Amino acid sequence: MQSRLYVSIVLALSLLGVCDATKVVLTNDDGWATAQIRAQYGALRSSGYDVILSAPAINKSGSGSSSTTPTKLTSPCEFNTCPTGSPAVGADSSDPNINYVNAYPVDAVRYGIQTLSPAIFQSAPDLVISGTNVGTNLGLATFFSGTIGAASDAALKGVPSIAFSGDSGDQVSYTTLTTSPTATSSVAAKIYSELVVKFTTALINNSGPILPAGISLNVNFASIASCPSSASYKFVLTRVYPNLFGTDVTTCGSNKLPVETSAIGKGCVATVSVFQASNKADVDAATQAVVLGKLSSILQCL
Repeated sequence: MQSRLYVSIVLALSLLGVCDATKVVLTNDDGWATAQIRAQYGALRSSGYDVILSAPAINKSGSGSSSTTPTKLTSPCEFNTCPTGSPAVGADSSDPNINYVNAYPVDAVRYGIQTLSPAIFQSAPDLVISGTNVGTNLGLATFFSGTIGAASDAALKGVPSIAFSGDSGDQVSYTTLTTSPTATSSVAAKIYSELVVKFTTALINNSGPILPAGISLNVNFASIASCPSSASYKFVLTRVYPNLFGTDVTTCGSNKLPVETSAIGKGCVATVSVFQASNKADVDAATQAVVLGKLSSILQCL
């Protein structure tokens, strides 16, 4: 009798842990088979997140908020991860949580939110993570970035979102992570993935909504060239564009936040800018203050 009770308690606790896990849709614009997104998928899962990967079948960098109807592939998926003639959407043969969509990043994230999440999570996702993109998305680049486009679309659909981008690495196959673990792309993927987990965990470990409605976060990681580990980096609250006439939230002794394009060049910095999902412009000081409060445990001054 005691052993049965013990088993029942353990089972109940394990189910509670599953139910409490944050449900994440992971996407990008570089494609579903790049080293960075697969490293990110593994890091999030290892940290206790429930994750669905839903990303373009091929590289769709620079596609912004473009959208189209997914279609059957007329050429192979990137790195030959699926053959010509494959259906418009599909899953990895060894992991149904890893999925491609033969369309734009916006279409991939919608598929993750609207189709995969109800089927796999039996609910909507708690959060969308877009990236980490290979290459930074700063300033005017936010208008053209598919990484930003996917994050913006998620926020407009009512799902909190974060766009991550990193300066180091190349668009290489995920097999590089095991065949060349010391290559720059592999090392960058590991460091950036650790930073994403640290940032995401700090953000969700707060009461109330994860983020205010209708906004998203643009996070950019500096090059790993002089930053040998994730511990080398500091997160700094920034803004996308210069603020010539208005005021920002007061922090680090100023009511003018540094601009992300200049801040990222000041060492091992991860810039954190809060932007409107509808137009990709900076938010007001009050909204910045909400995000500042949620991330106060990890934000630092330049």
